[in-house]
Amino acid sequence: MHQLPRCLSAAAFALAFAPPAAAQAWPVKPIRMIVNAAAGGSTDVTARSMASKLSETLGQPVVIDNRVGAGGNIGLEVTAKAAPDGYTLLHASDAAILISPHLYKMNVDVGREIDAVSPTAKAALFLVVRPGLPVRTLAEFVAYARANPGKLNYGSAGHGTLQHIATEMMVRATNVKVVHVSYKGSQQVLVDMFGGQVDFTFDLGAAIPHIKSEKLRALAVPSATRSPIFPDLPTMIEAGTNVEISWMSGVYAPAGTPRETIARLNREIGRIMQTPETRALLTTMAAEPIPPMSPEAFAARNRRERERFGAIIREANIKLN
Repeated sequence: MHQLPRCLSAAAFALAFAPPAAAQAWPVKPIRMIVNAAAGGSTDVTARSMASKLSETLGQPVVIDNRVGAGGNIGLEVTAKAAPDGYTLLHASDAAILISPHLYKMNVDVGREIDAVSPTAKAALFLVVRPGLPVRTLAEFVAYARANPGKLNYGSAGHGTLQHIATEMMVRATNVKVVHVSYKGSQQVLVDMFGGQVDFTFDLGAAIPHIKSEKLRALAVPSATRSPIFPDLPTMIEAGTNVEISWMSGVYAPAGTPRETIARLNREIGRIMQTPETRALLTTMAAEPIPPMSPEAFAARNRRERERFGAIIREANIKLN
């Protein structure tokens, strides 16, 4: 007569200590992937392609949610405030993760409130000069700039943008004096280079067709390795100038997201980014996939680069427009 209560007690005990079904079965509902960049740009296109393949792998829709504004900070805030349950992710470029913390009064501590999941792609970056400039190598450019202090100008998409900071890195590495011309976007920089009003810039891929048609001249790439697009173009380190920038996009999650969820996302995203289809897509945007990197290694890389960019921003006294 006492067997039934004992069985019920045992069952209740087992249920009390069993892991939640949601934790065992993740994901069991759609996943939101916030993109803190406008639709149609490379960060957005990469996210949409990856999300489509991730949906197939996980068996749940991965829905893109563009949250644009304040230099990408709105998307960061939405992500940081979301429940850390694996159902909110963020795809962002390095700008919001490495640069914004040094320029904006942010409501998010990206080092503590955002967990790194996996890098996705690396953007091409080129040092480009107008064709009328009498230089054909980086060494010639540096020599010309030193011989003409303050006479060369460069264009950027605005104060605190990658073009601005990359040039400040070069200025400090080569001891040259140049003048910054700030624009509200990089396209007009190229237009004014064609017209001879701007002497040089660091370009994120938009200049590639103009380099190929020789309307603009590329001198070097500030990356650790040569660009597969222009394999004969030296890196800036090879050319004798110690400037190296690796400009990435990646996936992030609210701090506290289960480690097993982050580990699975890391594996799946790393695999997706290496597929031939993804490689082909990235090539059209002058980008390339990043070899698989653990969440811990990705987070450590971000910490190092955030400190490095911060030092340049402080030394150059860079502030927003």
